[in-house]
Amino acid sequence: MTHYAMVIDLNTCVGCNACMAACAMENQTPVWNEGKWRTYVHDKEIGLGSDVQRRFFPRLCNHCDNPPCMTVCPTGATQKKDNGIVFVDQELCMGCGACAMACPYHARVPVTRRDMREGREFYGSDYRRTSPSMDKCSFCDHLVEQGRKPACVETCVGSARMFGDLDDPDDPVAQMVASGAARALMPHIGTRPNVYYIDDIRWRS
Repeated sequence: MTHYAMVIDLNTCVGCNACMAACAMENQTPVWNEGKWRTYVHDKEIGLGSDVQRRFFPRLCNHCDNPPCMTVCPTGATQKKDNGIVFVDQELCMGCGACAMACPYHARVPVTRRDMREGREFYGSDYRRTSPSMDKCSFCDHLVEQGRKPACVETCVGSARMFGDLDDPDDPVAQMVASGAARALMPHIGTRPNVYYIDDIRWRS
């Protein structure tokens, strides 16, 4: 069975933010409101004294195998597909924000009716959202169903983002995860995330 995951190589991310732009346009997110991105690239300085390096740290929903956001959702709006993708059913979501409080990766944002009004102006007649709800990365599941990759992966100029099937031993993503070269964030909290990072050993704390 297919089990989707993403690997992000922090050594090749150049901080161009093309992933953020591609995600916003593909998923019609309210980019005019700061903080309402499905994916975000943090700009960090790591190290001490003269041994300092600028690093870029992309963040998004981790599509956990044990997602706390789904456990706390009172309406069943947060759901998980058989392929591992966690998504929000806009029609079931009442926007209570419980999922955002439960998410340890800070990967959920509210989309309000005002956002929708401005969205129709910004994106025009092709605007797809039908109701306000909590919002998050969906691994662009509508593209994945067409045999494509998430928009952020397709547009990454440094090939820092990779998308694949953990259940396919020949998939490079599965191989990087199995080898330990790619590691998940906060594995000790038991969420079993499916976004992994390759970092530079010099900057591990």
